[in-house]
Amino acid sequence: MEEGRISYVRRFVRSLPALLIALGAAYDYATPLDFTGAPFLTAAPLVAAPLYSLRGTILTGAAAVLVLLVLRVLRGGLSKAEAVTELVTVVVVSVLAVLVNLLVRRGQERLASVREIAEAAQRAVLPEPDERIGGFQIAARYEAAQEGASIGGDLYAVQDTPHGVRLIVGDVRGKGMGAVGAVAVVIGAFREAAEQEATLEAVAQRLERALARERTRREGIEAREGFTTVVLAELPHGDAVVRLVNRGHPAPLLLYADGTVRPLPATEPALPLGMGELGIWPDRADEAGFPGGATLLLYTDGLSEARDAGGRFYDPEEGLAGRTEALCEPGALLSVLSVEVRRHSGGGMADDMALIAVRRP
Repeated sequence: MEEGRISYVRRFVRSLPALLIALGAAYDYATPLDFTGAPFLTAAPLVAAPLYSLRGTILTGAAAVLVLLVLRVLRGGLSKAEAVTELVTVVVVSVLAVLVNLLVRRGQERLASVREIAEAAQRAVLPEPDERIGGFQIAARYEAAQEGASIGGDLYAVQDTPHGVRLIVGDVRGKGMGAVGAVAVVIGAFREAAEQEATLEAVAQRLERALARERTRREGIEAREGFTTVVLAELPHGDAVVRLVNRGHPAPLLLYADGTVRPLPATEPALPLGMGELGIWPDRADEAGFPGGATLLLYTDGLSEARDAGGRFYDPEEGLAGRTEALCEPGALLSVLSVEVRRHSGGGMADDMALIAVRRP
C-alpha cells in the first residue's frame, strides 16, 4: 500500500510540467486580456529541470514558449509590450531551466561515482561469504539505515579454519571514515587470528590488542571513547555445538526447525573491545548445542533497536518464533528480517544493521 502511494505521488510530480502548461493555457484563454497564464507557463520548465532529462527540459521550455505565442496570436495581443515581455520571460526562464538541468545531472553523476566507490569499498571490506562454508549454509546481509549509503560501522566476517568455521559480527562506535577504518582493522585482525589462535578467547584478545593499536591513530572523542561490540562464534568440525564469546553485543539467536527460538546470552557479561583499560576480565566461551536443521542468527543492534511510531523496539525473538517456513534457508531468513524490520520502523531505520545466518544441514 505504501509503495503504491509513493508511486502515485511520483507520477503526479512528473506530470506537473504538462499540467502547468495546460492550466496556464486554459486560464489565459478563459479569462479577459488583462489576465495572463504566463506565470504557469514560466514555472513549467523550472519544475521540469530537476525531474526530466536534458531533452525533456528543452521540450518543456519550447512547449511553454509555443503555447504562449499561439495564445497571443489568437487573442491579438502580440503587438503589446506586455506580451513581448511575457514571451522574453518564458524564453529566459527556459534557458535557465536547461542550465539547472545540466547542473543537476552533473551532481547526480558525481553522486553515482561516489556511490560506486563506496560500494567497491564495501565489497572489499565486507565481501559476501560463500553460500556454503565448512558444510554449513551461510548468508550475510548489510542494510544501511539511509538510502544510498553503503558502508558504516557494522561488520561481519566468516572464515573456515582448522579449528572450525569462525564468525564475527560487530558494531564500531561512531560513524564516518573513522568507523570504517576501525571495521577494516577488526576484520583484518579477525581473519589472521581465526587461523592462528586455538581458542575463541585468544581470538578476542588479539582483536583487543589490534583495536588498542588502532586507537592511538585516532583523534578526539573517538580516541578516548571508541569501542567495538562483537560476538565471536565457532562451529567445530564434526561437533554439533556452537561456541560464543560475547563482548557487549546483542545475544545471538538459535532457531530450531520446529520454530522454537532460543537466545544465547553470555553467561558472564563482558566489556566491548577497546575498553580494556577499564578492567581486565578473562574471556570465557559459552557452548550450546547446534543440532541439524537449526539456524544461528547473529545481528547488530540496528535490528533489535529499530523502533515503530510508538517507540517500541523490534523483537527478533518474538518476530521469528513459530516461523518454521522462514528457517528453511539462511538467505530467505535474512530477507524476511529485512522486510519486517523496515515495516516495523515505517521504512526509516535509525541505525545500520549487519546480519549473518548459519544453518546446519
